[in-house]
This record gives sequence, structure tokens and C-alpha cells, in this order.
Amino acid sequence: MAAKEKLEAVLNVALRVPSIMLLDVLYRWDVSSFFQQIQRSSLNSNPLFQYKYLALNMHYVGYILSVVLLTLPRQHLVQLYLYFLTALLLYAGHQISRDYVKSELESGYEGPMYLEPLSMNRFMTALIGQLVVCTLCSCVMKTKQIWLFSAHMLPLLARLCLVPLETIVIINKFAMIFTGLEVLYFLASNLLVPYNLAKSAYRELVQVVEVYGLLALGMSLWNQLVVPVLFMVFWLVLFALQIYSYFSTRDQPASRERLLFLFLTSIAECCSTPYSLLGLVFTVSFVALGVLTLCKFYLQGYRAFMNDPAMNRGMTEGVTLLILAVQTGLIELQVVHRAFLLSIILFIVVASILQSMLEIADPIVLALGASRDKSLWKHFRAVSLCLFLLVFPAYMAYMICQFFHMDFWLLIIISSSILTSLQVLGTLFIYVLFMVEEFRKEPVENMDDVIYYVNGTYRLLEFLVALCVVAYGVSETIFGEWTVMGSMIIFIHSYYNVWLRAQLGWKSFLLRRDAVNKIKSLPTATEEQLEQHNDICAICYQDMKSAVITPCSHFFHSGCLKKWLYVQETCPLCHCQLKNPSQPPGLGPEPAPQPNPGAEQNTVHQEATEHLGVEHQEERNLRESPRDSNGQVAEGSDHQKHSHDTKNDSQSLDCDTCPFEDSQGEIIAEEPIGGQEEVLTQDPRLSIQF
Repeated sequence: MAAKEKLEAVLNVALRVPSIMLLDVLYRWDVSSFFQQIQRSSLNSNPLFQYKYLALNMHYVGYILSVVLLTLPRQHLVQLYLYFLTALLLYAGHQISRDYVKSELESGYEGPMYLEPLSMNRFMTALIGQLVVCTLCSCVMKTKQIWLFSAHMLPLLARLCLVPLETIVIINKFAMIFTGLEVLYFLASNLLVPYNLAKSAYRELVQVVEVYGLLALGMSLWNQLVVPVLFMVFWLVLFALQIYSYFSTRDQPASRERLLFLFLTSIAECCSTPYSLLGLVFTVSFVALGVLTLCKFYLQGYRAFMNDPAMNRGMTEGVTLLILAVQTGLIELQVVHRAFLLSIILFIVVASILQSMLEIADPIVLALGASRDKSLWKHFRAVSLCLFLLVFPAYMAYMICQFFHMDFWLLIIISSSILTSLQVLGTLFIYVLFMVEEFRKEPVENMDDVIYYVNGTYRLLEFLVALCVVAYGVSETIFGEWTVMGSMIIFIHSYYNVWLRAQLGWKSFLLRRDAVNKIKSLPTATEEQLEQHNDICAICYQDMKSAVITPCSHFFHSGCLKKWLYVQETCPLCHCQLKNPSQPPGLGPEPAPQPNPGAEQNTVHQEATEHLGVEHQEERNLRESPRDSNGQVAEGSDHQKHSHDTKNDSQSLDCDTCPFEDSQGEIIAEEPIGGQEEVLTQDPRLSIQF
């Protein structure tokens, strides 16, 4: 069943390719120049070529027939091709009969065939050919009435009956006329079939539009016709024919430069019409999709295809090529100029593919560096791909600078490749920091600041390049040739690549500045307070050698709390607001007077048992403070009872701030309040917000 479905899918595409090729030929055909050539030739006196408007109308009829063949359902399309194949077989049968009659006239022998070996050989060859044609026609038309397709065998029967050769010529013409009448009768009997098909198709279209709308109708036709695959196959056929025609006329092998020029000129020849340009766009999209899928498979293996949604990657590169081709008027240029422009457009497309590869590799490489995975093969694949993305864009920029003169426009073109190399360099730098931190077995101070500055530098360079592109486009529009398409592209580029990036960067800067100001406003815990607190950071679950104290008397690493404040301005444990509305922005609350050590220790133990679990706190106290076993246990029991009562009271007052705990008392996650989302990860390096 699967093989049958695959065969139907292949036929659905293959049988529609000729209709697109016919549309392409009709677009290339210039009726006016064709009639000018006819007027200069001897065919000018032919009445078929004296009516220009009749041929022009036939030109439009060809367009209509091509569209009908393109949108015809698969079952009717297969039936139509079978009818066409039967007509070709009948034509082949009559060609065999005509050649046999012609050979007999040339020989001039009218006696019995068994007395002449050459005549017998000609007869047997023609008879076998006619029997094969009749059998194939009956099989294709699915009928047992084989005599309907046997009219072209009449000259053979006449020769077998020793009919004179002049009479055999007349019989051959009669057979041709009889077959033509059969075809006309078949067409007349099925004359209303196209009308009935069009009528039923119109009814179905009206029903679909009324129920689902035009968008659903368009999507349904897009999926049924498999438009991307159809245009890709059409363009590949054109490209293969172009390459074959070149090598069939060349005897000597071409050099490497000649092959590159041949490749570009062949692509330029195969995008001279809107249909072939769409074919090139979809071909580039599928090539980009294949490259990106291969990149993901190289990094993750078969896990890349597990629970992976349908990838829409590759369309970006195709749309980029289409926009550049329409903006530059690619199909209106000569072949040499088109090849020159295509080299630049394809360079931009390849740079976009490399950038998409980096978008896939960047989170995988950073996650691999932050994890404890010691598989050398995984690290080798990640680092090798990053090195490729570091070297190849720079090599592309170097090669294009060798072929073209350096100017501002070329600098903008190669800037994407340079930025890709710089971003890969930043990714490798962060990966090395993660690996150093892993070998040191302790966190690197200000790691998030380093990552922020590395990514911020790249984002700033990317923003400046986008700004330069907009400035150059505006200057070309003002002082050069103004076009509607160019103005629309500049507007879209300005909004998405300049305005939105500026807003995102400024928002990130403000969040980071506010978080830094809040951290600076909080008091720093002393060594005595850390010893009395004697607990881990509730964000990263690491021991605290230094910490800041929130207004609600909770202890956190300053770096961990700063990353938390990028998300929201509340305490990670009790969700109290860390920003005092009565004070100006940027100023934290005044440090509260410290209570006596005993009271502070009771408060700390209370909150620790509330949010980390009673059993976990008892084990930690017994492990880290083995002074007086009996006294410590008794004190812990008092604290346990007190914290249990306090915890019940807090749950009855505010249930939205209660953490979820597992069976061992460990915190799994906290319920967000007010519809806010919280970012809590086990490794604090992977929760950095930019």
C-alpha cells in the first residue's frame, strides 16, 4: 500500500511537469517576431499563416489548456495521458504500414513472399510490429475488441493475398482514413466530458469557498498539486537539458573556471521566465532545507528527528532569492548580465544558509559546553562544525573580493559573512569558558557579564550593518531611480532589522541596568550571617561564599539574583516585590536593623524548612554541624515543630506562592503568580536572558 501511494505521488508530479513546460514555452514565444519571420519566408502565401490574430488567440488557448492540464485531478490526468499514448501508438502503427508499403514499392516484387527471403523478412518485421501496437492499444484502453486498432494491418493482409502494389497504396490510405474516423467518433462521443468536468469542478469550488473560504481553497490546491516539488522537478529538468545540450556540443573537457562559468550561465538560462524563476526559488529552498537537516543530523544524530516539528527552514533563502530577483529585474537581463547578478544573489543566499546553520548549532554547542557530557565525539562534531562556520564565510568573502571591486555595496554584501564568522568566534569563546568552568569545578565569576558583552558586541555590529543598508537604500532611492518594490523592501528592512532590533536591545539594556541597580542597593551578607544561615542558594543550589540579602531576609548569590531579576522583580522564594514604590527608581530599600543572632537563626531555619523541606534541612544540619548530637537534635525538633506551624499558616494565607515538592521534600518548581512566567533551570548558565 505504501508503494502504491508513493507511485501515485510520483505520477501526480511527473504528469503535471509537461504543462508547466508548455507554459514556459508559450511565455518565451513571441508571436509578433514569429510572424515577421514567416513574412520573410516562403510560408507567407500559406493561408494558415496569414491571420495573425487567429494565431494570437491560439496562443491564449494554449495558456488555458496548460492551466487545465495543471489543475486536472490525478485520475482524469492519467486517463488523458493514456488516450494520448493510444494516439501515439496508432500513429506508430500507420508509420510501420507506410514504411512497409514504401519498401515493397521500391523492391517491385509482387510474387509470393515465401519465394523471396527479403520480402518475407520485411513482412514478418512489419507484422510483429503491428501486433505489438494492437496489443498495447487494447491494454491501454482496457478493451478486448482488438480489431478497433487493427486498421493499419490491412496493407499486410492485402500483400498476403497478392494484391497489386498500386492497390495496396490505396488500401493503406483507406486504413488511415478509417483510423481517423474512429478517433473523430471517439472525440465526438466524449465532447461533453470537459464541460461536465468543468461544471462539477465549479460546484465543488463554490461549496469549498462558502464553507471554508478562499484561503482554505488555496491551501488545498497547493497541497494537492504539490507546488514546491512540482516546480523544483520542472527546473531540474530544464537545468539537466541545458547541461546536456552544452556537453553534447563540446568535445574537449573544460577547465575549472570554465565549469564555474558554465554552471552560472546554465542557471541564468534556466531562470529567464517567471515559471523557471519560481522553479529556481523552490529548488534553492529544498537545497537549503537539506543542508540544514544534514547539519542538525551531524550534530545530534538520529535524535535530531525525534519529536522534531516540521521544519520550515529553507523558505527564508528561497524568499530572499525571489525578492532580490524581482527587485533587480533578473529575468529581463541578458544571459551574461543575468549570470553576473546571479553570482551575487547566490552568494547572499549561501551566506543566509550559513547563518541558519549557526542558529541551529549555537544552542546545541552552548548546551554541550554547559553539560557534563564527556563524549569526545559529540564535542568534536560541535567544534568542527563551528570551525567550518568560522572559516568558510571568511573564505567566501575573500573570494568575492577577488572577483569584484571593493565598494560600499560589496561591503554590505560580505558583511553578513563577516558577522557570521564573528558570531561563531563568540560562540566558541563562550564554549571554552564553559569547559574551563567545568574543569575548575566551581563557577566563574561574572560569567553572565562576559556572555552579555560577547553577544552584545555581535548584536551591535549586526545593528550597525542593518543601519548602513537602510541608509544606502534611502540614498539610492532619493538620488537614484525610485521604485515601489525598492521602497517597500527598504521599509520592511527598516522595521524588522533596525527598529525592532533597536527596541529589543534597548529593552535588554534597561532590564540589565535596573537589575544591576537593585543588586547594588541590597546589603551584602557578612561571614557571620553566612555561617548562621548555613544554606545553599535557592536558585543555583550551590554553596554560598558570598551573598546578598533581600528585604524579606532571603540569601542569594548576587549573580543568580541578577539573572532572576531579568525575568521579574519579585523574590524567587516568597514573591515579595523587591522594588520599593516609595523610593526613586534605582534605589533599593534601606537595610533593616539586624536582630539578635538567636532570633535571626530562628527566622532563617523557619524559611529554610518552609521552602527546602524539613528532612533536607535536618540532614544538612547533622552533616555540617556535628557538635552536640543530642542538643542539636533537640533544637532541630523545636525548629521543625515551629516551622511546621508557620508553614501551615502561610499556606492558609497565600496558597499561590507555595512550591511544588516531591516525595523527598525537594523543590521541583514554584507556581507563578499573576500569570507571570518563571525561568528556573538546574544549570544557571543556561538561564541567562539577553
